[in-house]
This record gives sequence, C-alpha cells and structure tokens, in this order.
Amino acid sequence: MTIATVILAAGYGTRMKSILPKVLHPLAGRPLVEWVVATGEFITDRRPVVVVGHGKEDVQSLLGERVQYAEQKELLGTGHAVMQAEPFLRGTSDQVVVLYADMPLLRESTLQNLLGLYRDHQSKDNLALAMLTIVRDDPQGFGRVIRDENGQIQAIVEEVDCTPEQKRIRELNPGIYCFNSTWLWENLPRLQVSAKGEYYLTDMIEIATSQNRQVVGMQAPPEEVYGINDRTHLSAASHVLRHRINEKHMRDGVTIIDPASTYIDITVKIGQDTVIQPGCHLQGNTTIGTGCEIGPNSQIVESNIGDDCRIIYSVLEHARMDRASEIGPYGHLRKGAHLGERVHMGNFGEVKNSYLGPDTKMGHFSYVGDATVGQNVNLSAGVITCNFDGKNKNHTELADDVFLGSNTLLVAPVALGVGARTGAGSVVTRDVPANTLVYGVPARAPVNKIKPDSDSE
Repeated sequence: MTIATVILAAGYGTRMKSILPKVLHPLAGRPLVEWVVATGEFITDRRPVVVVGHGKEDVQSLLGERVQYAEQKELLGTGHAVMQAEPFLRGTSDQVVVLYADMPLLRESTLQNLLGLYRDHQSKDNLALAMLTIVRDDPQGFGRVIRDENGQIQAIVEEVDCTPEQKRIRELNPGIYCFNSTWLWENLPRLQVSAKGEYYLTDMIEIATSQNRQVVGMQAPPEEVYGINDRTHLSAASHVLRHRINEKHMRDGVTIIDPASTYIDITVKIGQDTVIQPGCHLQGNTTIGTGCEIGPNSQIVESNIGDDCRIIYSVLEHARMDRASEIGPYGHLRKGAHLGERVHMGNFGEVKNSYLGPDTKMGHFSYVGDATVGQNVNLSAGVITCNFDGKNKNHTELADDVFLGSNTLLVAPVALGVGARTGAGSVVTRDVPANTLVYGVPARAPVNKIKPDSDSE
C-alpha cells in the first residue's frame, strides 16, 4: 500500500492580523507548516505535496526540497486546492491523505489509526475514504457530520450553510481524510461551485454516498485537530505542545520542577539527571548535557551546554559552555561566547565572541568581547576589554595564568603574556610581556618581573 500526502497551506490567514503568512507563525520552535510536514513524513517516505498560495516564496524558502509544491493561484476552496496536487500524485499511490498546515497538534499515532481504519475496510470495493471526526461543544467553524438513521456518514455541511438544527450537531469534521486515490482523482471534477464561489472538499462525501460508496469515520481526540485561525488559537496550541514536550523530557530522565512555567522548544535536547528550575526558556537547536542545573529564570538560545554545567538567572545566545563551567546569577553569553571546562563566570558578567580557557575565573561586573583568554586566568571585578575603537572591533589576547586586578581596562588590540599581572584600575594600552606587573593610567612600562610559580622556591 503506497500513501501520498497533500498539505493545504495556501490560505491568507487574515484573522492572524499579521504580515507573516499564517502557516509560518512559530510554535514551540517550529513554524506551523513544519509540524504538519513532519507528521506527513512519518506515515510515508514519499515527499509530501504542499499546496502553496499566499506567501509561497516564504514557505518554499523554509521547506526547500523537503517537499513538492503545487500552486493554488486562485484561492477557490479546499477542493480546488487538492486539484492542484493531481499532476504530482495521480497514478502514483493507493491512498491520498489530506492534511492542513494550520493543524500542528495532530499526533502521528492518530494518523496511523486513520490509516488502519482504511486498511480494515479497503477489501470492500466500494470504499471511497476514511475520515476523522470529533465531538465537542466549540465547533470552531468546522462543518457538521450528517449521518443517516443507521449511523452511516452521508454528508458534511459547512457551518455557513447549516440550518439552525444542523448547527446543534456536535459531531464535527476537521477535514482530515484518507482517500482511495483512484476514486479521488476520478471524482474531484464533479465538485460544484458553492454560493461563496468555492469548491468544497467536504462535498466529496456526498458524492461518495450518492454513488453508494462507503465513507467510514473515527473520532479523534479533540485537541489534536484544533485549527489555528488567530493568536488565541496559537496560544492554546502552544500550551498543548509545551505539555507534550515537557512530559517527554521528564519521562526521559530530566527533572522539570514546574512544567507550567517552563518553555522548551521541540528542537532542544537535554541529557539525563539535568534539573530545569522554574521560569526557563530553552529555544532553538540547543543541546544540554547530563547532570546540569539550569535556572531559575534563564534563557538559552541556540547554545551547546556540556555535562555538569550550572546556569543561574542568565541569558545565553549562540554560545557554548564546556563541562562543569558555571555562570550567574545574571550573566550574559552573547553570540560566539565559549566557556572552557570549569570556567566560573560571576554576577552580571558578559562575554561576546570570546573564548575563556579552562579553570579561568571571571569576576562580577566584567565584560569580555573579541578576546582569547588562556587557562587559569583571573579576571577580577570590573575588568573590561575595550574592543571597539569607533570603527573596528579589535582583539585581546590573554595567555595562561594572567591575573587582572579589579577595574582593569584592556584597550584592544593588546596581548598579555603568560603570568602577566595588572594592578587595580589599570588602563592597558600596550602589550605586556610574560611574568610582568603593570599598573597605572596608562599602565606603565614593565617595572618588575614576576617569578613564575615553578621558580618561586
């Protein structure tokens, strides 16, 4: 049995009130359409066909060659949208599954159950399609499922066309179908234009029953086919996905103290025995090792955190921390920051585009930008690399075992040799040789050689 998937993503999404196409709005680390593409990929190794229209260039830029594209140049309804996929799929599969790009909560297991329902009935020559239905009080604009006295599905009536009696029906059609592909392509041209000037895919059910074709349905969990039409729907869907993501991490050995206040994107990876304190936001392609303590109230974006690290009340963006390093409270690692093993970075420190070598200690109220810092360096409170001269960013080089006194200013470009030291309040404007103490404003030329620790005896 071969399966093809069609994902409808051409609509305007005007109720989002956004210049961004609705299907590209982010949700737990992925745009809406990407959630649905991932679900479609789960049931078949064939590339899904995404029907694009409004914002097609942006959708194509996001998904690339991961999918095939059919364009709906005129937005004439869901039936018309599926017609655009016919040249890609006719004669290539046994079933066609239709999905919607604004339904990111549909679980793969539910889609598998729908395919199972189809398989259970496919031996009957008259099977046209299997479909999902839901029962709930909030119709959310879905059509009503009309059944006959024997409980057989006869038709779908769109909400705008319902009589007052039909509007009271609680069984709804979310629009997820598994079609007999041969029957689908033969009968799509039979769709009639509606009073709104659109071709409804839902009318395929009535076409099937008029031909004595069977339509079978199964109920889906209502939360899974929650359509996103505006920002309130987006927020509700985010709540559901956040719960799912957090639950999976906890079952995999991560402690999350307060899941309700913890936001973790689907793209984040976390090792066992890591503890996530309340108020944390873990975003993008972030990786966190084992045995870490994160938070409370920390944000980590697109960063790589090694084992046994500690991050307290801090912000990390496109940064890296190696094993057993720690930061905070109120630290900030900006893009390109890299803390080596066992680095300690204290209160209100900031690092940008710099490497701090193993066992280095960076005191509070310090800033390191565009620098390479060696091993076992001490950056006391208030140390600042003055890396910008008004036109260019300049580099600072600190060798191993350097000791910088409090409030030292390093005016880049500048380099300090192994074991060099500065007095408190120094302004260093020239390179400092190894094992040399400088101090003053500006820091004076070398005045005293410092014996390396190995020669101290």
